[in-house]
Amino acid sequence: MNAIAGGGTLLTFPALLGLGVPAIVANATSTVALWPGVLGSMWGYRRELTGAKRWAARFAVPSVLGGGAGAALLLVTSPKAFDAAVPWLVWGATLLFVVQRPIMAAFRSRAVVRSTTIRVAEDPALDPPPLAVLIYQFVVSVYGGYFGAGIGILMLAALGFMGFTNIHRMNGLKNWGALCINAVAAVTFAASRLVDWPVATAMAIGAIAGGYGGSQLAQAVPQAWVRRAIIVIGLGSGLLLLAHRL
Repeated sequence: MNAIAGGGTLLTFPALLGLGVPAIVANATSTVALWPGVLGSMWGYRRELTGAKRWAARFAVPSVLGGGAGAALLLVTSPKAFDAAVPWLVWGATLLFVVQRPIMAAFRSRAVVRSTTIRVAEDPALDPPPLAVLIYQFVVSVYGGYFGAGIGILMLAALGFMGFTNIHRMNGLKNWGALCINAVAAVTFAASRLVDWPVATAMAIGAIAGGYGGSQLAQAVPQAWVRRAIIVIGLGSGLLLLAHRL
């Protein structure tokens, strides 16, 4: 799912809850288990960061700090409070997934318009990211360290507003930010003994195998079908979680 259309956390997190794993443990376990897939995505886009090293270096700072802050916030959240927030977190992440496609379509249209103009603006990666973007990235990273689903579209939106139109470079910077966020969150959760390691190990193996298999299927499976399935699962999971609380 992640390789073809994204949104993997919207499947793994409710699945762990369905297996009876406590919500906070499920969140931590999902973050740790899916990290190898994030690493693989980053490796695939590593060449796109060649001309954006200043952005990547500065992006890492708020990503690491925010990811650590979000993970620490989860550690001090009571299980009861997190359980109450879970349906809304799932629905919020599903909404982000829903709007991802039209936002990316707008970015691609903008890229076509820019490529047909006589005078093309300079690559925004040539200049360091402004302070406002770094603050925004910190806020996104706090959310990413706390829950994580949907952070990709939040980062892509910021990059699009900053003038980036090369979707491959945008994905490279987005994956780099996600790698930093999830790395510090995963280390924090592992050190805090929140991770269900047998489950995380099985999921990590599945994430690696699924990432490879998904890359082979990406051109054969209609992405619209996959996206619809993820949206239905996300909305349904949120509804079931809310009904369970009531």
